[in-house]
Amino acid sequence: MSRIFLIHLSFISIFTFVNCNVIQAGESDNVIETETFVEYKVEGEYANVRDDLELAITGGGIKINTIAHTGDMLIRTGKDIGAKKIIYKHAEAFEFCSATISRATMEADPRNFMFCPYIIYVYQLSQDKNTIYIMYRRPSYGTNKKSNKALRAVETMLKNMISEVVQ
Repeated sequence: MSRIFLIHLSFISIFTFVNCNVIQAGESDNVIETETFVEYKVEGEYANVRDDLELAITGGGIKINTIAHTGDMLIRTGKDIGAKKIIYKHAEAFEFCSATISRATMEADPRNFMFCPYIIYVYQLSQDKNTIYIMYRRPSYGTNKKSNKALRAVETMLKNMISEVVQ
């Protein structure tokens, strides 16, 4: 094997290890922040939290493109593959874009197209009675200052939407 290949392989291994392990940059009882995601925990009825999240997104004039019913899909397909474990009582992903923020992000760097649509996940684990989790993937920042500024606006938008639900 070439030396360059081994160096790349080592870098990929380290990068994967760092990003797959929960590296907690900040954590409280109700919020976990890592390099790759931010997760909020709230007590309540799933339907109420879910509806509050939908209103937080659409209340700002944003249209939800898709609501992925991931929990239902896992239950449905689990039967086909012989899976017995039910992971979630409920699990959905809200996919949407903000025309203003998306345009600014992509004008700063056309590659930022990969971050759109933005997704906020809401789920309840099968063993939890009233604990609901809301989370999003963090954008990855690079060396382009304009791009980083635009991506921070994306993250601020996502945090603000979730803050409306968890406060």
